[in-house]
Amino acid sequence: MPKTKHEARERRKVRIRQRVKGTPERPRLSVFRSARHIFVQVIDDESNQVLASAGTLKKAAREELKGVKKIEQAKRIGAQIAGLCKEKGIQKVVFDRNGYQYHGRVMALAAAAREKGLEF
Repeated sequence: MPKTKHEARERRKVRIRQRVKGTPERPRLSVFRSARHIFVQVIDDESNQVLASAGTLKKAAREELKGVKKIEQAKRIGAQIAGLCKEKGIQKVVFDRNGYQYHGRVMALAAAAREKGLEF
């Protein structure tokens, strides 16, 4: 039995990662959510490479997201990662919610990425 919320999320994360693998044709879109920020990476697990990344702490996004609510920030980061993927020729990804509930900021990020043309 997990003792903390963090331990419970880590257990869920391990279970998810057993099934979700990123390939060169269909990389893994991994989300990390902290109390204040949200980060996303597109990862090829076969070569252990990060193909694209975006987050609320990056210099380009920091100025734009000042004073914006967290769900709106997640939407903008989702749109940003979709744009980066299109630049690199990535059309399809596998979504890795990283043990977080598919709700709130995680769901907003995924919806925005889908709207901008990323398939998962």
